[in-house]
Amino acid sequence: MARQLRFTGTDSKVDGCPALHTDEGTGEIIVQGAPVNDPADLAQLKHFGQGDAAVSVPRELLVNWGPKEMERVPDLVDRATFRRLFETFKHTAWRLETRRGYASDREDPDFQAFMATGSSPCDPNEPWFVNIKAQTEAGKTVGRVRVADKPMTVEQRFLLDYARHNAAVGEDMRYLWREDAADLPAEDFWIFDSRIVALLHFDDADNITDIELITEPAEVVRYATVRDAAMHHAVPFDQFAATE
Repeated sequence: MARQLRFTGTDSKVDGCPALHTDEGTGEIIVQGAPVNDPADLAQLKHFGQGDAAVSVPRELLVNWGPKEMERVPDLVDRATFRRLFETFKHTAWRLETRRGYASDREDPDFQAFMATGSSPCDPNEPWFVNIKAQTEAGKTVGRVRVADKPMTVEQRFLLDYARHNAAVGEDMRYLWREDAADLPAEDFWIFDSRIVALLHFDDADNITDIELITEPAEVVRYATVRDAAMHHAVPFDQFAATE
């Protein structure tokens, strides 16, 4: 069975080599680099066995992207702790949304209204809107990039219509077609101040099962890189809606 590899990072500015990948099943680190083939070089390697391969990578690749923990233990938090992050972040809060639907949206009365009328209502006094409005008015940045399918699911259409309410309190709402998001991971996460990642885990029915906080620097940088790539390719929600 093929490994399930997750791109970890690279210091390359051109072709992506050298790089590190992580085996999601075993936790092993896959090092991608220039092969070492000279017999005189290989003869100097200790414990070099038959069938082994040697590659050469810059030291900074391992320093910047190598794991800092022997074993990664998920730091799972409750909903109250997660919600507090939206009150205590200092500068930025940003989310990537990649799922085709969310159970929480389907249970929302605003979703039912959208299904009935084609337009989603909004209560500006909801705690989410009150808090985000206060945060953005204080000069902080809140934003999202949503990945959408062709054709869009009903849930995605609802969120696209609802994006105007998010934007009204200062959120930077952007969209990206899934076909243009092939290089992005199929993960949903928030990243706060480029130092804390809240990775959202879902079951097959689109319910959040766990919220995992990640603070390991190399991992946080990987998610920040994903954010930068998504923001580069995404377009504002109203521009996206006009072409949908």
